[in-house]
Amino acid sequence: MTRLKLKKLEEYLQCVDGFEKPKLLLEQYPTPPHIAACMTHCMQEQHDDIEGKLVADLGSGCGMLSIGATLLGAQLTIGFELDDAAVDTFRQNVVDMELPNVDCIRADVLHLPGSKWDKAFDTVVMNPPFGTKHNAGMDMRFLDVGMRLATGAVYSLHKTSTRAYIQKKSKEWGARGKVVAELRYNLEASYKFHKQKSKDIEVDFWRFDLSEL
Repeated sequence: MTRLKLKKLEEYLQCVDGFEKPKLLLEQYPTPPHIAACMTHCMQEQHDDIEGKLVADLGSGCGMLSIGATLLGAQLTIGFELDDAAVDTFRQNVVDMELPNVDCIRADVLHLPGSKWDKAFDTVVMNPPFGTKHNAGMDMRFLDVGMRLATGAVYSLHKTSTRAYIQKKSKEWGARGKVVAELRYNLEASYKFHKQKSKDIEVDFWRFDLSEL
């Protein structure tokens, strides 16, 4: 299939509807189209981890990363999302964009291990909760699930401040973890307690190679 260029991919992703009423407890922040485009484009162009592959998107929200993977030629993309409203928006986005081979399943990501989804995917991608507020450690729990579901590679966003810890954990898991990009995540003011209109957060885009496990 014709490869989408990064700029065109970002244009498509700008059409993806986000959260109407984001839920603080679930740390619902949309993945910006620019970052989603950079992530998925890197996954395909540098590592050939999307085209023709089975891809899972953990905590998929309204489908930004799932749709990015689908546009880049994934054989099948499945998003896993706990929130009903986000699942509905995800599915409507797919209908509006007339995309095949992509769906969202309502599920608690933390309950997926030990199910039929174990080692069911070539590639797993996620923008997990960063583990703040009421969700301490949630980013690492999501990452652990990703390792259990994938056979090839896991991609994930994490705060740069956690880099040393994640490197240590990836060695414990026996996965080769590498920061493939350093990004600035522009967090829009979504909740009442936010005093600034937006805030830049330094994040690492990680790739964990599971092919030799």
